[in-house]
Amino acid sequence: MSYLKCVLFIVVVVVTMCNCATKKNMMNIEVYETSEKGNALTKITKFSSDKNLVTINLNPDQKFQTITGFGGSFTEASAYLLNRLSAANRKKIIEAYFSEQGANYSLTRTHIASCDFSLSNYTYAKVPNDMTLENFTIEDDKVDLIPMILQAKSISKEGFKIIASPWSCPPWMKENNNYVGGKLLPQYNDVFALYFSKYLDSYKKEGIDIWGVTVINEPHGNGNNWESTLFSPKEMTDFVQNHLGPKLEKDNWGKVNILGYDQNRAGLKEWVDEMYRDDKSSKYFAGTAMHWYESTYDYFPEALQYAHQKAPKKYLIETEGCVDSEIPRWNDDAWYWKKEATDWGWDWASEKDKHLHPKYAPVNRYATDIIGCLNNYVDGWIDWNMVLDKQGGPNWFKNWCVAPVIVDPDKDEVYFTPLYYTMAHFSKFMRPNAVKIGCQIDSKDVMATAVKNPDGSIALVVFNPTDDETTIEINLNNLKNIVSIDAKALQTIVLKSK
Repeated sequence: MSYLKCVLFIVVVVVTMCNCATKKNMMNIEVYETSEKGNALTKITKFSSDKNLVTINLNPDQKFQTITGFGGSFTEASAYLLNRLSAANRKKIIEAYFSEQGANYSLTRTHIASCDFSLSNYTYAKVPNDMTLENFTIEDDKVDLIPMILQAKSISKEGFKIIASPWSCPPWMKENNNYVGGKLLPQYNDVFALYFSKYLDSYKKEGIDIWGVTVINEPHGNGNNWESTLFSPKEMTDFVQNHLGPKLEKDNWGKVNILGYDQNRAGLKEWVDEMYRDDKSSKYFAGTAMHWYESTYDYFPEALQYAHQKAPKKYLIETEGCVDSEIPRWNDDAWYWKKEATDWGWDWASEKDKHLHPKYAPVNRYATDIIGCLNNYVDGWIDWNMVLDKQGGPNWFKNWCVAPVIVDPDKDEVYFTPLYYTMAHFSKFMRPNAVKIGCQIDSKDVMATAVKNPDGSIALVVFNPTDDETTIEINLNNLKNIVSIDAKALQTIVLKSK
């Protein structure tokens, strides 16, 4: 072999070895992006690699909470609207939420009797002073709500968990005999506990198993605007310890998970201190539920960490969040990325809390909150209404809100907002029983979180709220990959073993 041929041979071998080494040190990844520029859970295959480098280090050996699930809520408002659409559009929406090809929701919520997103006030115990609840009936749910849940069940391959929450006990059990406000009278403690048992049994007969219940939605009340029942931390804990827990246990509903609190995160400390005050009280609480309405930007990491540390083996689930006090924007994707939305606190918060309620971009609020929650021990995250109309209802109190899917039932039209795709970035790729793993990012502006799924894949979600495209270097053990994320974009990066 000539000298020149020898040199060429060596060069070819070295280059080939380098390419093989590079390939061995690369991960098998799939990247999906939703962005202000128009991507909607779009698969991305081409990346730039020269702008604003951010490094993410993943550590599967560092394990945190086990994921319960992600999803939205079955409400009478949503179910009523679905029944006004064509069968094709109704199926399209349910499949978008519950099929494997869609968002594949795994954790949901519904209301026990009426809520603000019902067409009217109603209770399952319509006869006053019916102490044995012989006249208990869920007939009000059979027209719209139950059919929606059953259709979702028929489409979901893996199934989904349901958390059920009463907004009010039957009015005749309360001191003010009203759906709105007032406290449960002590003489009805056992009857209200029976009310839960009857509900669980009635829904089971309809083919619907309830995974968990909260004692009451928003026990601080809601400004006496719509259905509510007031509880202090001690009153709720005593009710669960002495009445609800024992009753469900006695009636063989002991596997139904009771979640305490169910209101804003800033109040978590006083509630978990009371719920888990001793073994007798904590015995019946499976975990804590909370909402996000305390702020448009702060996910209250200190409160979440405190709640977790108080009861590390209990669930910590966000059971409600939505773009509230807004009429939806129809077919206007750009609005969901702009800091133009206002919440209830924009008008009504006290002066000391006004700073917590600035204008915000709806996508930013969802992405930031879910990532922030996952990075602070929250194991489940549930959106509010799945479907609303162009007014942000129907809602008997006219408490308008936004949902990920907006419909015009008169024209049989459907609009999937960017919020739908935002939710899907988590629900579709982070599956039940996944484990939150170590995920360190060297950026103050870009956020990230990651889980390892039961199938061994890792789902990494990255949110870039900035105006600049960003390059991301992902490090996992001895493996490395370079991708890029667009300005104002959310990505899910799925890493699989080759």
